[in-house]
Amino acid sequence: MNELLAIRGLRTYFHTESGVAKAVDGVDLDIAQGEVLGLVGESGSGKSVTALSILRLIPDPPGRIVAGDILFKGRDLLKLSWDDIREIRGNAISMVFQEPMTSLNPVFTIGMQVMEVIQAHEKVSRREAHRRAVDILTEVGIPDPEQRMKQYPHHFSGGQRQRVMIAIALVLNPSLLIADEPTTALDVTIQAQILDLMLEMKARRAGASILLITHNLAVVAETCDRVAVMYGGKIQEVAPIDTLFKTPFHPYTHGLLGSIPSVEGPKARRLTVIPGSVPDIHQLPVGCKFVTRCPYAFEPCPDNEPPLIEESPGHWVRCHLYPHGGKAAI
Repeated sequence: MNELLAIRGLRTYFHTESGVAKAVDGVDLDIAQGEVLGLVGESGSGKSVTALSILRLIPDPPGRIVAGDILFKGRDLLKLSWDDIREIRGNAISMVFQEPMTSLNPVFTIGMQVMEVIQAHEKVSRREAHRRAVDILTEVGIPDPEQRMKQYPHHFSGGQRQRVMIAIALVLNPSLLIADEPTTALDVTIQAQILDLMLEMKARRAGASILLITHNLAVVAETCDRVAVMYGGKIQEVAPIDTLFKTPFHPYTHGLLGSIPSVEGPKARRLTVIPGSVPDIHQLPVGCKFVTRCPYAFEPCPDNEPPLIEESPGHWVRCHLYPHGGKAAI
């Protein structure tokens, strides 16, 4: 597959009263055309900051992208002017944020908010923008879209608001959709509907890709082609979805998979728990970021950061348990 997005050495830091928070500290990641890539990890691992960095939405101050390259179709997004990056946002790359109620403006109608995206990027009449807004709301399953265009976000349920967010994100047929925990705060039935909707909409758009950010590996198993596991501001493991579930390498990935309930086998198994919690971002370990919670930690782990190596074809891991004779880091 052709490469759509390539992130190299991305570092996004936040300067706070407590010191420098290295939220993203050397991330390397690829997304191919037509691919659904899952980015998983606990809260505080750097997933959302990575997504916001792609679109340069990091609040400055206190945040700043201090190093790295983000190549989108060969163009480095970090070197574009503000006018150029605004042209890409919502057009070539769109994002569905975690909480639709805070992402939608409560004082504007749904119709105005969908039409705004169209008119910001394309020179079309108000009537044409209205028609396309009605069409996209119909496409995402909003009933009676002509009437709902006149209503405000508080008139919509949580699931319907998330559908509106997806409509806004996809109305201009972007090449890349970034979905940052799009099913947060939705019940299980609505979660499944939203995920199915995103995949269905992607299928209608040739070559479109999705970066799905979540902490739910069960969701990843159902929707993604590949998955990247993130912890401590770094990518710890990358693999095709089947490979990761069958033969995970990193101890952190083992811990995440062990927390998923299973109905297979003759008897129920006890769910495993990763001991401790994500360390304070201001006081991350010097070596392996997972060392304080890893049951397999040994001599080099506290002081030496392991490189990201290709341990087997297409399967990358950052861990001292594996020999470093593999291919160089991405």
